[in-house]
Amino acid sequence: MVAPVSSLDRKLLRDLWRLRLQALAIALVIASGVALMVMALTTTESLEATTSAYYERARFADVFARLKRAPDSLEARIAAIPGVRVVETRIVESGLLDVAGYREPVVATLVSLPKSGPQRLNALVLRAGRLPAPGRLREAVVGEPFAEAHHLRPGDTIGAVLRGRRVALRIVGTALSPEFVYAIPPGGLMPDDRRFGVIWMGRDELAAAFGLKGAFDDVSLALSPGQRPQPVIARLDALLARYGGTGAYDRAEQVSNWFLSNEIAQQKNMSRLMPAIFLGVAAFLTNMVMARLVATERREIGLLKAFGYGGGAIFWHYAKLVLAIAAGGIVLGAVLGAALGNWNTRLYREFFRFPFLLYQPGPRSFAIAAAVSLVTSLAGGMGAVGRAARLPPAIAMQPAPPAVYRRSRLGPAALGRFLDGPSRMIVRRLLRWPLRAFLASAGLALSVGVLILALQWVDAVNALVETHYERGQRQDATITFNDLRPRGVLDDIRHLPGVLAAEPFRIVPARLARGRAEQREPVIGVPAGARLAPVHDVARGPIDMPADGLVLSRQLAGLLHAGIGDPVRVQLLEGRRAVLMVPVVRLFDTYIGKPAYMNLAALNRRMGDGSVLSGVHVTLDEPRRAAFLARLRTLPGIAAIQFRRAAIDTFHRTMGETIDIFLGFFIGFASALSVGVIVNAIRIALSERERELATLRVLGFSRAEVAYILLGEIGLLVWIAIPLGCGAGTLLAWYFGKAFETELFRVPPVIYPSTYGTAALIMIATAAIVAAWLRRHLDRLDMIAVLKTRE
Repeated sequence: MVAPVSSLDRKLLRDLWRLRLQALAIALVIASGVALMVMALTTTESLEATTSAYYERARFADVFARLKRAPDSLEARIAAIPGVRVVETRIVESGLLDVAGYREPVVATLVSLPKSGPQRLNALVLRAGRLPAPGRLREAVVGEPFAEAHHLRPGDTIGAVLRGRRVALRIVGTALSPEFVYAIPPGGLMPDDRRFGVIWMGRDELAAAFGLKGAFDDVSLALSPGQRPQPVIARLDALLARYGGTGAYDRAEQVSNWFLSNEIAQQKNMSRLMPAIFLGVAAFLTNMVMARLVATERREIGLLKAFGYGGGAIFWHYAKLVLAIAAGGIVLGAVLGAALGNWNTRLYREFFRFPFLLYQPGPRSFAIAAAVSLVTSLAGGMGAVGRAARLPPAIAMQPAPPAVYRRSRLGPAALGRFLDGPSRMIVRRLLRWPLRAFLASAGLALSVGVLILALQWVDAVNALVETHYERGQRQDATITFNDLRPRGVLDDIRHLPGVLAAEPFRIVPARLARGRAEQREPVIGVPAGARLAPVHDVARGPIDMPADGLVLSRQLAGLLHAGIGDPVRVQLLEGRRAVLMVPVVRLFDTYIGKPAYMNLAALNRRMGDGSVLSGVHVTLDEPRRAAFLARLRTLPGIAAIQFRRAAIDTFHRTMGETIDIFLGFFIGFASALSVGVIVNAIRIALSERERELATLRVLGFSRAEVAYILLGEIGLLVWIAIPLGCGAGTLLAWYFGKAFETELFRVPPVIYPSTYGTAALIMIATAAIVAAWLRRHLDRLDMIAVLKTRE
């Protein structure tokens, strides 16, 4: 048997229907906040679940180490380190590939497979074909992203340059690896599947090509459950020191996993920061609607109390109205957020290559979003609802005290000098309720601020590329060698066809420490007077390299708690593995990474291994570029070559695809925010001024003049909101830039004037569309019915 609907519940349904436009507007704002929160939370949940499952199934290692060369017999000593559960040694080298139909050389990371049996760690997930057969030469498995970029399939052939010797490799399979979920070339920032690939080959073949028979140059470890990695790393470094170890590191510092972990952390930040804006505005709108509703229903509240309804029943009645509006927004937001979360997760799959995708969001994300939304909505309406519950019947039955009006300096004479009658009405109304007008403008300003925040990412990416690639780098290409080379090789590079200028550099892996703070960061040697790739400060431009001492990025200096003049302990992880105390002589700002520099001559002197270099920056004569590339392919010892223009194009392409999509999201969400504020402001103004506007129509005012009086108020609020929103957007961009700052990227605090203009135009267009739609109600206003209504 269905229980009868109570009188208060019937009133609740009537109120919801009467306030349907305002309720829908608030629900849309709530839905935007819920959708953002659910999208971020479910994406985070999906990425974490997929990552955890993939790493477990593929036996992703816990500790990694690179070295020059160690005998296979060292594996037993590594396995004997307390806490080590599994050891896998292998050969990992760099080479160049020739792909049919692609003019530029492709950089490849070459990884050996076990001589027999499956991989114990970092297992491949075959996507097509098979693994190389034991004893079969010239067979290789290629990474699936690289294969897709070049349309390669099992059975195809590619050329590889291994230590200057060209061989033809037959592709027998394509695969994914947990080590290369985010596959970037050496020294790169973004995946570039056309110019970088991963190749897995038989160990004997790689050993023969790189002179490592009976030896290895890379080791991975899996640790016992509960084992901390640092004690194992310390012991492993001690074992590998004499074999050219460059410093072991745990999973958190593994490049691919580090990028993935940073992205997950940013999604968590998103789930906390962006929804707060929308839900805060929803609380304000709820307060506006409920305050107006309670004010207009004073007599009804008095009658209900006179008939025996207590304060608790009144409170619960209006609270249910708030909860009903919030529930509509929560349901809509949950559905939209789940769809966006699924789509967002699939988008990440394009950047983070997983063999499977686990998007199975549990109830936790939806429960958190619902709880936060309900609490926020109730908090917004609690003041008005509480006042309704506390109204004594005798006072509630009386009309509300009339507003007190006083003559101000902005009186009729002053206004009349500049404004016509309808405009004076608009200004007077706003001046009589300045707090409400300010709060309405603040809500619209937040909408403008969200638009600026979203559009600013385009400005930030352009500024980042301009400062890092255009101003900070002037070389056309960067050549990196497999091993250190004597300075004489610089002359050989200068004599290559098409080379206009060449400049050396050296990269030495190191651990930098000051006190208890320690960072694993290579020291980059730059020659005095460097012109192609100088140390570049984003504010001051190129920095002259001092004769000695460390030049640190402020990001790294902050992590080390070091300032100018402070000595830093530099443990070099190459050559004699010297431990140096080097003072900080200069700091600089950069948007990418946290680099440390030294004068190349001073670094070589402190290393004590002569005048050597790791690579060369070159500028090229573009018409002779093809001849340069052809000659470069024949040189031995080339580990990688990077082109600056290709890096810029890849950066723009990768970031542009993501930013365009998210711009669409945020423009839609910001528009929903402005629609919610505008609809509620106009509907509340209309409910308060219906008699006044109907009277004006009777007195001879035209429909256009009446519409101007009502809609001009919201127009003035929008006009006030735009400069407020520009300020709010600037603050939001700064705050979010700090919140999303990582060791890899800092968001440049740059907002171009066009961004402010675009945000303002979107706000004005949204307001105009909503106002035009709501004007229909004014045009259908029944003057007789309105004038008969009792105040």
